[in-house]
Amino acid sequence: MIANSSPFIIADRLTIGLPTGRPLVNDISFAIGKERVALVGESGSGKSLTARSLMGLLAPSLSVSAQQLSLAGQDLRHLSPSAWQTLRGGKVAMVMQDPKYALNPSKTIGWQVEEPLILHRSLSRRQRREKVLEMLDAVGLPNPQQLVKRYPNQLSGGMGQRIMLAIALITDPEFLIADEPTSALDHAMRDQVLSLIQELVAQRDMGLLLISHDLQQVAEHCQRVMVMYQGRILDHLPAQDLAHATHPYTQTLWACRPSLATKGKRLPTLDRAALEEYL
Repeated sequence: MIANSSPFIIADRLTIGLPTGRPLVNDISFAIGKERVALVGESGSGKSLTARSLMGLLAPSLSVSAQQLSLAGQDLRHLSPSAWQTLRGGKVAMVMQDPKYALNPSKTIGWQVEEPLILHRSLSRRQRREKVLEMLDAVGLPNPQQLVKRYPNQLSGGMGQRIMLAIALITDPEFLIADEPTSALDHAMRDQVLSLIQELVAQRDMGLLLISHDLQQVAEHCQRVMVMYQGRILDHLPAQDLAHATHPYTQTLWACRPSLATKGKRLPTLDRAALEEYL
C-alpha cells in the first residue's frame, strides 16, 4: 500500500470473488486521498470491479472481503442500503463509460441533472433549477436554459459525457470515480473531457480515481498510477514516471501505445510466462 497522510479511501487486502470461489480481484491494497490517481490495465484485469466495490454497485452474486474497506471514514463492508444511498452522491460520485447507456432516454437533461439534488440536498425548486444551470455552464455546455429541455438522443457523445459529469458533481461530492469516461469519444474530445475533469476536481478540492486504458492521458492528467494485471496490483508509480517504468508489465503497456512513430511497425507483446514470477 502507498502511504497517504489523510486517505479518503482505504482498501486493505480487498478480494472480489465468484460464487465458485475464484477471485476476480485478488488481495489488493491501496489508499487514496484528495489526489488524482489512475487505475490502469488490460480489459478484464479487475479495474471496474474494484471501482464498483467502492460504490456498492457489484452484482449480488459476487462476494467481497477485506481487512479494511472504508470511504470517508465509513466501513463499506457493513453499510445498510440507506447508508449506501446517502454515501453515493453525497460523498462520492461515479461517471460511467458511455452516455448512450448511462443516461435515461425518456427523461430530459434538466430532470436528470436535477435528480441528485432532490435525493441529497434540501433545496427549493428554484434553487435546484439555478444550480442545474450553473452546473451545466461549469462543464462547458452552451445555452443551459435550452439544453435542460432536450433529451439524450439529441446530444453528441462529448455533450453526453459532460452531462454525466454535471450529474456526478452537482451535489458537490468529495471524491469522483471515473470509469473509462472517454472510451466512447474521439481522441481530441477525450483530451477536452479529461482536462475538464482535472480542472473541476482541482477547483473543488476533490479526489479522483480514473479507470483508463490510455496511459498517455493518464501521464498527463494524474499524479499516481496503480497498474492491475489478472486481479492484482503489480505496480505503483508516479504518473510522470510511466515512460521510465521498471516493471516489465508497465513497460509493455507503455510501449504498446499506437502512435504516428509506430505506424507500420510491429508493437511489442507481453511475455506472460516471464510475468508469472511477479504474481
